[in-house]
Amino acid sequence: MAKKKKKHGSGSGGGPQPQWQPVSMLPTLAHHIDGMLAADREQYETLLEAKPKPYVLDDFTVNRVITAFTTQKKDFWLFEEQLGRWKAGLLSDQQRQEVDRLVEQMRLLRENNERVLVLAKELQQGTIEKQLAKDDAELGLDFLLRRFS
Repeated sequence: MAKKKKKHGSGSGGGPQPQWQPVSMLPTLAHHIDGMLAADREQYETLLEAKPKPYVLDDFTVNRVITAFTTQKKDFWLFEEQLGRWKAGLLSDQQRQEVDRLVEQMRLLRENNERVLVLAKELQQGTIEKQLAKDDAELGLDFLLRRFS
């Protein structure tokens, strides 16, 4: 009889048990979460610049963004679970304040991740490959519609 894999956490899909960290790792996790949020916000701003002209992007680039942000989203539960474990334990006032701040950073990270995915999927419809696949009449109509809208 085959053993059933036990599911760990709400999003892990079953796999090895994560190594939960002691609260002494709080500054390391804070640096990581803050860095992810800053990088993700920068990615959103970069994609936003391409919104009026999605044809400057290619399928590979947009698909890579979608893959990376989808993968990232699947790992958020690990950070949230670690923060929850710390929050349930004994913390100094300063540590509790930092954990609370990081919980909010994770909320903002999830929010921004979703914005990036929505925007990337929108841009995916107008990449250079999509434009090159159109016939001349479609391209002309698209040009006129953009010009007069």
